[in-house]
Amino acid sequence: MEMGKEIRRLRQDRGLTQEGLAAALNVTAQTVSKWECGNSVPDVQMLPQIAVYFGVSIDQLFAMTPEQQMDRIENRIYDRGLFDEAEQRQLEAQLRAFGEKPELKGQAELLLAKLYNNQAEQYRLLAVEHGKTAVEETKGDSDAISELCNAWGSYIPDWNMRNHHALIEWLSEYCQKNPENRAAIMWLLDNLIDDRRLTEAKNWLGKLAAIDSTFRTPMYRYLIALAEGKGEADERLKELEALEDDWCLSLVLGDIYTQRQEYDKAVDLYKKGLALQASPKFTDGAMCIAHIREIQGDKAGAVEAYREVLRLMREEWGIVGGEGREAVERAIRRLQ
Repeated sequence: MEMGKEIRRLRQDRGLTQEGLAAALNVTAQTVSKWECGNSVPDVQMLPQIAVYFGVSIDQLFAMTPEQQMDRIENRIYDRGLFDEAEQRQLEAQLRAFGEKPELKGQAELLLAKLYNNQAEQYRLLAVEHGKTAVEETKGDSDAISELCNAWGSYIPDWNMRNHHALIEWLSEYCQKNPENRAAIMWLLDNLIDDRRLTEAKNWLGKLAAIDSTFRTPMYRYLIALAEGKGEADERLKELEALEDDWCLSLVLGDIYTQRQEYDKAVDLYKKGLALQASPKFTDGAMCIAHIREIQGDKAGAVEAYREVLRLMREEWGIVGGEGREAVERAIRRLQ
């Protein structure tokens, strides 16, 4: 019914008769009439043709609201690998059209960022595969190794290439204007610590402490102490561990102990975090365990952890397909 109403509205907006639309689509006027009355719907194979004729998305033919259409686009981004050029252009055009409406601009811009990040990640994965082949075929050419390492997100020893000063300056300005935005301050702290700009990090930690009463403030005290290397890190870690149980804190502690190479303790913390979570439970802890088991050379343990990831996807989130699930399945096949 809703699709029929939308086809009628689009036809009338163009000043077309049912006969005119029927001729354009190579169907009978009676067929168009049945669509518009809700007595039948177009064959699924005709939907792209109808959408192209009216210059709209297929989603719009279903009379979905812009919010519903954007939700569907987001799901497609998460479920897909690399979009081909035509599909990417179609999504870009659709999102830019939504972005012309002030009330939708923020969400539309966010989805454009997610779309481009998805494409960048998929191209990065392609670069990894071609880079590995290039290293093998060129018998270890240094340029090929460099491209492979860049594609794989390697540590870069060159400070000029590694530093985050542009992002830090942007985030600093944003946080000065929005001092209550905890997430932005945390990202700023992460990058300041990574660049060892610890005096600035301490200043921003004070601003975070003024608005945050969670484990995150002592977590950053530990990270700054660790970066300073002055022997205070262990004491700060004890303060962090003494806090009340929280699933997110357990994952943070798991990350810390992973970096300390205390892998068994890290695994226990990741499992604890998973147990403490309310449904729907995230897959992060199980994925971390899989990575640790691979580092330890325990292929069977890694496969077990990856299967736990698949179970969580299915039972907690209802995910039974898509690129995310396929990537985990590829990891299992690689290890078996």
